[in-house]
Parts: sequence; structure tokens; C-alpha cells
Amino acid sequence: MWVELRKSNFSALEELSRYQATIQQPEKNGANAIFIGTMRDYNLQEKVTAMFLEHYPQMTHSFLTQMCDNYMQQYHLNNVLLLHRVGNITPNQDIVLLAVWSSHRREAFIACREMMETLKSKAPFWKKETLSDGSQRWVQENTQG
Repeated sequence: MWVELRKSNFSALEELSRYQATIQQPEKNGANAIFIGTMRDYNLQEKVTAMFLEHYPQMTHSFLTQMCDNYMQQYHLNNVLLLHRVGNITPNQDIVLLAVWSSHRREAFIACREMMETLKSKAPFWKKETLSDGSQRWVQENTQG
């Protein structure tokens, strides 16, 4: 399992490939479910030019690690990779990469979906958006799935 918060931009597919090459006993995996989240250029019917993703490093990392550990046990996952951006982000940049490996596709699909819903609704992140007119606002709620 690997959980990381990053301030710098990353390519989710390159990171996935790099991590997958390190997996021990890959023959145990019959399924791999992947979610890649990118920043879009609108929210609440307004154009967004940037976002600042605030967090408390130790609290956020601890939450994400515990979340991954819980889902690994619940769904008998073989491995989990979670990379999440923090700090300044612009449209079209990858924000999150979540990949899960399991023996069977059902567990991989369900775990990946549930983990993303938990992350979006409970992880300690705070978003401040910069709108096209230069004004800024804190996002009160996450968008629905």
C-alpha cells in the first residue's frame, strides 16, 4: 500500500505504471480498478481558473492511510495506491489517482468506488477556488459523484 500527498503536478498513468512495476507477486491479482480525478474548469455554473487545496499534512495523511487500510481489509484487496494533490492546482491537472488490486473484479470495482466516495465526503481537505473574474471562494460542499 502507498499513500502520498503531493504539491507538484503528476501524471497519473505514469505513476500507476511505475508503482505497478514494484508490486510483489503480481500473479495474485486478477483485477485492477483505477480512478483518476482531474480538475475541471467550472464549478457551480462558474468558470474556475485555479484551486488551492488546503490540508493539515499529518491529519490528512493519517486519514487516507487508515481509510485505505480499512478498505483493504474489508474487501480483501491485495494492494492500494493513492496519490492526492495539495496546494495550487489548475484545470486539466490530475488531482487524485486511486488504484486497487484484488483477486476478483467485483471487490476491486466496489472498493475503488466506495473509497472515492469516502475520500470526497470525509477526507480533511478544504478547497479555495479562483474564478475567472479573479475572485475567490471556499467550496462549501463537494460535487455529487
